[in-house]
Order: sequence, then C-alpha cells, then structure tokens
Amino acid sequence: MRITIIHGQNHMGSTYHIGRLLAEQFADSDVQEFFLPKDLEHFCLGCYQCIENEGKCLFYDEKSRIMQAVESAELLIFTTPTYCMRASASMKAFLDLTFTYWMSHRPRQCMFSKKAVVISTAAGTGTKSAIKDITNTLFYWGVPYIRKYGIAVQAMNWEQVSEQKKAKINADIEKLAKKIQKANIHVGIKTRFMFCMMRMMQINDWGSGKPEKEYWKKNGWLDKKRPWN
Repeated sequence: MRITIIHGQNHMGSTYHIGRLLAEQFADSDVQEFFLPKDLEHFCLGCYQCIENEGKCLFYDEKSRIMQAVESAELLIFTTPTYCMRASASMKAFLDLTFTYWMSHRPRQCMFSKKAVVISTAAGTGTKSAIKDITNTLFYWGVPYIRKYGIAVQAMNWEQVSEQKKAKINADIEKLAKKIQKANIHVGIKTRFMFCMMRMMQINDWGSGKPEKEYWKKNGWLDKKRPWN
C-alpha cells in the first residue's frame, strides 16, 4: 500500500508516534512523510493567481512535491497536535494552499478513491475541533473514506505518556488498521450532492472563471461523466 503521511509539526511527539504506529500496521507499505512547516513554510497570500493557473502560485514547487505524493497514495494519514483547540498553524497553512483541490475549483479524480485518517492528540481536550479542520478539507477534496482518531494523552510528549495509555493507543490503532484494510470505498450521497452543486455552479458560470470551467469540461464532468465512475 502506498501511504502518505503529512505531519502538522516538525517535532516527533505523541501525534507523530501514533501516525507512524498506524502506518506500520500495513506490511510492505511504501511510506512517504512530510513535516510542516519544514517541508512547506509558507502561508497563502490570497493573490488568486492559482485560480487562473496553479503553476503561478509562488510556492508551487514545494506544494506540488507534497501533492504529488498525496495524489499517488492509497491511504492518507494526517497528524496534528491540538494547539488552542484547533489544528496547528502549519497544518492550516498547508490546507489553505491546497484550496484549488476543492470540488468548487479543480477537484482531482484520484481523490474520490482514497482512504484517509486524521489523528490528533492533546494534553486535555480539543482534538475533535482540531481533527475537524482537516476532515472538512478532505471532504471537499472528494475523499470518500475518512476516519478520525483523537485522544487526550495527558502528557507533554510521547515519553511522558503512561504505559496504560500507550497500551490503549496500540489496541485502538490495531483495530483501526483492520477496519481500513477491510473497508470498501463508496462515494456517499453527501459527496455526490456537493459535487453536483459545484457542477451546476460551473455550468451557470458562477465559478471562479473560464480556466476552471474549461478544466471541468475537459474532464467531462459538465456532461454525464463523474470522477467516481
């Protein structure tokens, strides 16, 4: 299995270790890892040049290196510590820079056949809202199979996590990996509905301009073809 892990932190803390633990459940996997902000240290400038041509993004080279790995992966693993009840700033910056992948712009057909897991840890509370920052983007990318794992580790780093807590994490991750392996991918009603809404937006010229409409037309999505067919 081809796996791409995007870590919303440079340090190798609790969230990192849980992400790695999940990836290691899949034997003979090809794993690519990226660390934020080390591998992408920029924020979206709101210049909208990518709407006209994605290659015009000032940070295109760094971004495309990560997104090529994302597009080629069968399983995506996102990890983020919980900072102030949300995902890390570096993870949010990455998600902002990929907004052209949303169904409202230039969705990629490959996204509609992927599995994804979002992992977050916190000393106390907040993992639910941190995870939602990422699952929301994955949904709008078109990813049909998304699983979440958040846990309060009650520690500042992996070394401080109790053995009892680590045993629970190991058991949880083993169960999650088995579910992922057995799962069949099916594009749900919510995704289909959202895609059709975005399709009508493009047909009626309510989108972001001619380049995006041409992209949809080229893929046959303004007619009867769909990315999950």
